[in-house]
Amino acid sequence: MASLLRALKALAEPTRLRLVFLLQEEELTVAELQEILGMGQSRISANLALLHREALVAQRRVGKNVFYSATATKIETLNILLREIIKDLPDTERDKSALKLILKKRKDKATEYFDKLAGKFGRTYIPGRSWQALAHALLKTLPPLVIADLGAGEGTLSHLLARNAKQVIAVDNSEAMVTFGWDFARQHDFHNLEYRLGDIENPPIADGSVDLALFSQALHHASSPQRALLEATRILRPGGRVLILDLASHTYEQARELYAHVWLGFSEIELYQILEKASFTAIEVSIVSREKQAPHFQTILATAIKPE
Repeated sequence: MASLLRALKALAEPTRLRLVFLLQEEELTVAELQEILGMGQSRISANLALLHREALVAQRRVGKNVFYSATATKIETLNILLREIIKDLPDTERDKSALKLILKKRKDKATEYFDKLAGKFGRTYIPGRSWQALAHALLKTLPPLVIADLGAGEGTLSHLLARNAKQVIAVDNSEAMVTFGWDFARQHDFHNLEYRLGDIENPPIADGSVDLALFSQALHHASSPQRALLEATRILRPGGRVLILDLASHTYEQARELYAHVWLGFSEIELYQILEKASFTAIEVSIVSREKQAPHFQTILATAIKPE
């Protein structure tokens, strides 16, 4: 009875219940738990220590890392109670999505390698090598797609994509931007580039008509990013892809006034969840760059596919 009471006391706190739920699903490090729960290292470590003392959590050292896992308690009544309580936790669905993202990142050694490679690019001067030249080269490899550039602004990216795309539909809610875009398209004979006045949460594009839905630094302007992604699902053909470039979560409040940002960026977990709720699959989310100057904005890249 005493051990049951101690176990119940140890679990009488939502954070510890969330830890037990996650560690029932997968063996995780403190750093991974920090990223999933969005909590500080000391808070997580203190709760893990308490759970470990009550034999509710086990630990295993691998090199410099310590992995934690939930231990099956010998008290069957407690196991049944735990399953029922965890089902009703308000953060369970969020934690499930965050866990999937963490496990995917664990396997994604290619991303880690690219981050190191990208950090070296441009440090040493080599005549003729630049990000601009690389972008033009990569654009040449794209097949002739129908692309929706949602929140296109003046359309710099639309202009580049139109060189090889079958059609580019640039949508923006600013009449001035749309007028500028149309003038540019006419001046440069871009017959496959069309500008439409509209909102990214209700783009004037037919259902299932585009191959790629692109949000380039646009999603943080949406009043409802979830609604914008649901609309992306609507306009994409089955098997079509969504691509998001946006700011990672930050605390630079001035962005609301200076740049009319509605959202102060997105965490990897938030973007993953938004895409998941919009029924996308094959979701990839990662931080791809960090500015050297304060406030050190980071760029987050997300891609996903609309199921066939």
